[in-house]
Formats: sequence, structure tokens, C-alpha cells
Amino acid sequence: SADQIRQLQENLVRSHACGVGDPLPTPAVRAIMLLRAQTLAQGHSGCRPIVVQHIAQCLNAKFHPVIPRKGSVGASGDLAPLAHLACGLIGEGMASIGDGPAVPAAEALASVGLEPLQLREKEGLSLINGTQVMTAIGSLILRRAERLCLAADIIGAMSVDALTDTRQAFAPGIHELRPHPGQLASAQNLYALLADSPLMASHTDCGRVQDPYSLRCMPQVHGATRDALKHLATILAVEVNAVTDNPLVMSSGEIVSGGNFHGQPVAIALDLAAIAIAELANISERRIEQLVNPALNSGLPAFLAPEVGLNSGFMIAQVTAAALVSENKRLAVPASVDSIPSSANREDHVSMGVHSALKAWTTLENVETVLAIELMCAAQGLDLRRPLKSSVPMETIHALVRQHIPMLERDRILYGDIQKMITLVQSNEIQEKAKDTIGSLL
Repeated sequence: SADQIRQLQENLVRSHACGVGDPLPTPAVRAIMLLRAQTLAQGHSGCRPIVVQHIAQCLNAKFHPVIPRKGSVGASGDLAPLAHLACGLIGEGMASIGDGPAVPAAEALASVGLEPLQLREKEGLSLINGTQVMTAIGSLILRRAERLCLAADIIGAMSVDALTDTRQAFAPGIHELRPHPGQLASAQNLYALLADSPLMASHTDCGRVQDPYSLRCMPQVHGATRDALKHLATILAVEVNAVTDNPLVMSSGEIVSGGNFHGQPVAIALDLAAIAIAELANISERRIEQLVNPALNSGLPAFLAPEVGLNSGFMIAQVTAAALVSENKRLAVPASVDSIPSSANREDHVSMGVHSALKAWTTLENVETVLAIELMCAAQGLDLRRPLKSSVPMETIHALVRQHIPMLERDRILYGDIQKMITLVQSNEIQEKAKDTIGSLL
């Protein structure tokens, strides 16, 4: 009956809200809501315009359903987390306003003057079936990772000068012979960032033949990450504009069952992204080792400590970086090659797309931390090379670092310094300051 069909929609939402674990952060919840509205608005999901309007009103009111991060296998879409989103829309489950505490969803809706959504035929199913959770998290990862690629170039360039290495490996002619787009961009950045460095000029005739791979091969490694992220961007550009629920209402009016909810395209792209992002930390940690190891760092004191022996300097900061790099190696194992059957073996192949997204997210956070530690070490290295100075861009970034943390004169707790550098790396300020000094970076 009509009443049972409507009851079925609420039952679908309630029964599928089986997520567990910590809630997703607010930016992820907002992105999920936006993408869910986007797919429903295209008119192939069999729901009324009021459903899309209700999601938009909730977004504008900063109404955020609590969505546990675990429980999706990535087909038939992200059922469990999307069900928690739908529960909030109908005034059930928990929700928050802004970044406030979680309260019953009905109470949160009322506090911003909104009524719970009353579901009609097909609308419960339309709200819970799709790939918006993995796609939303992937989109947030992509934006941060793209910015991080430039940060890696800037921080790596500072390490080059602190280690009295050369920029010749970044010369344009070399990379034109192997013109991968990401490699070309990274090499151009590194070459420009180190131009006219007095510190580099001071060792022109040092006789060193070749620098370590972690410095010399930055364009090839950083560039490969850039290119992998371009692939992720291509996949996400399709997915955010796709209709991914089921069944679909075709333009002819025919209702058909298909498989657009399967997250495999996104899952594979996010697995690749996790591998690519991890490499930024992998090579960064090796540059940190070059900076702190007296056998490798061309005359800098052991562990960058001004009074070695009494002070341990950045010894354990390198260990922390190594620990995070090791964790990333486990996180780089693909989730998309896994599958487990569910729903009485009808859903017998799944993508694990949210697993791919969450491990890529953790990898990204680890990489931001490793690069923050390298930035601390590289800035210390420049201090220890005084009175010689680096290039104008590098001195600008060095001054920015010193606005947040002082030079390490003697041992202190570095936890707070690392946190400040993580915030700086995440802020995009490094990139903007560098661009201000030389006009253009890729």
C-alpha cells in the first residue's frame, strides 16, 4: 500500500544506519551533503525537488548529521554512512550545529528553524545509495595533496641549500628529455626557488660529482605524485557529477536497475593517490636523514645540534618521521583489490572505496607531518650556515618559519614546534609567500 511504501523508506534509512567508529570531521560531512544534493538534483533518482532543497537548507544552516566513519564496503554505494546522513535529514539519529556538540537530530533541526523531511516513494533509497562518502573524502584529500606537492618542492629546495648541494639537476634541458608534466613542473619550481643563492655560489668548485637521489631526483619523485593526483582529479571530476544511486529513472520514464553505485573507479584512484602521496614523505624523510647525519651533511653538526653531545638536537624528530613513513607503507597497500560478499551474496563484489579514502586521508596527515619536520630541520641547517644566505625565496620562507618557532639553540620539547609547523604546512602560507617573491610557481 501507499502507506507501506512510505514506511519502507523510513525503515530503509533506519535499518541501514549501522555505522561505527569515530564521526567523520565536519568538512567531510558537508562535502558528502553537497555531493548528495548534486547527484539527486540531476533528476534520475526518483525524488522530489524538496529533498535537494532540504539538504541545501541544512548546509546553509550548518546542520551536520553525525556520520560514523566505518561501515561501508563501497557497494551498493556507501550505504551505512549515507543512512546516517539521511537519518539526520528526517530528524533521527544525532547531529550538530556548526562544530557544536552532538544532540538529537530533531532538536538540532528545530534550533535552526527546520522541519524533519517527510520521505515519499523511493526517497529513502535515493538518499542512501551512492558513492558520495568516498568521493567527498577523496575530493578533500585531492585539494590538500595538490597544495602539498608545491610545499614539498619549497621545503626540498631549502634542504638542498642547507646541505650545500646544487640545483643543476633541476636544469630545464634535463627534464625536457623526459617530459612528464609533473616532473617538468617540479623541476621548474626547484630551479627557480634556488636561483641566485649566495650559499650555492659559495661551493661552486667543491668537486662533488653527484648529490644523493633524495635531493637530485626530487622532480622525478615529486612529479610522479603530481601526475597520479591528476588522474585522481580526472576520476573525481566525473564522479562528483555522476548519478550513482539505484534504481535509476531514465529520461524515457523507464525505471532500471544497474550498478552505478559501485565505487571501484574511485577506490582504485584513491589507492593510487595514497601510494603517490606517501612517496612525498618517503623521500622527505631521506632528506631529513641527510640533514641530521654528520657523515652526510657536509659539515653541519650531528643532528643539527649547536652543542653536540650535551644536546640531541633533531635526532628523535628524524625517528618520528621514520615512524610515520613506515606507517604509510602499510597504508599504501591497496584496499580496492579486496572484496567481501554481503546481502545474501547478491552484493558479491564490492570496492572498499571508503577504506581507500580513509587510509589516503591518514597517509596525507602523516606526510604533512614529515614535511613539517623537514622544514624545521632545513631552517636549522640554514641558520647553521650563517653568515651565508640562501636565495630570496628561501630566505623568505626561513623568516616565516622563524616567526613561528625559534632556532634550536639547546634541547627543548619539540612537540609544540612540530605542531606549529604542521599548521604552517597545511595553511598554504608557505606556497603563497614563495609565489610572492618570484611571481610564479606550479
